[in-house]
Amino acid sequence: MNTTFSPTVVIVPGMRDHVAEHWQTLLAQRIEGARTVPPLEHDRLSRAARVAALDEVVTAIDGPVVLVAHSAGVMTTVHWAQHPTRRIHGALLATPADLERPLPDGYPTPEDLDRGGWNPVPRRRLPFPSMVAVSSNDPLAGRRRVAGMAEAWGSRPVDLGAVGHLNPASGFGYWPRAEQLLRELIETQEEVVS
Repeated sequence: MNTTFSPTVVIVPGMRDHVAEHWQTLLAQRIEGARTVPPLEHDRLSRAARVAALDEVVTAIDGPVVLVAHSAGVMTTVHWAQHPTRRIHGALLATPADLERPLPDGYPTPEDLDRGGWNPVPRRRLPFPSMVAVSSNDPLAGRRRVAGMAEAWGSRPVDLGAVGHLNPASGFGYWPRAEQLLRELIETQEEVVS
C-alpha cells in the first residue's frame, strides 16, 4: 500500500547509506513520489559531499519538501540547514548520532569525523519546524545529549523509549510510527499556514 503526502518526502540516510531492511528504505518504498539522497561513491566520510548531495536533491523538487533523516543523516541535515537553498516544510530527525563523542567499534573514529568536517555539530535553531525522535538506549548517542541538540535546534523531542539506534541491528525494519510522525508534522504546519 502506497501512502501519499502533499509535500515531497526526501529521505536523508546515515553514513551506511541504503540498507534494504532499514525503515527509511522501506518508508521510501511506501511513499508515492518520495526521493532519497543517493549513496556517495567517493568521499563517503565527507560532510561537504553529503550536504551537497542533499542540496542537489531538494533543489530539484518543485513545491514543498519534508525531510526524513536518520543517524548521521540528521547531522547532514542540520549542517545543510545552516545555509539552506530553499524553504523546507519540516523535518523528522530520528535518533541522531552524536558525532562529537567516540562511536562504538566499527564506526568512524573521532579523527576521521573531524577530518571529514562533521564537528562541531551545529547548535543553532533550524529554519524549519522539526521533531527529534529520541531513543533512551541509543548506542550512538546519549539521551541527554540528543535532548540538548533538540533544544538548540528548536525541535520538538519525541520519546521513542528503548529502541536502540532504530535500525535493523536494533530489531527495526518497517517502522509505522515514521508515517504517523510525518502526518503530525505536516498537519501541524498546515494548521499554522491556514
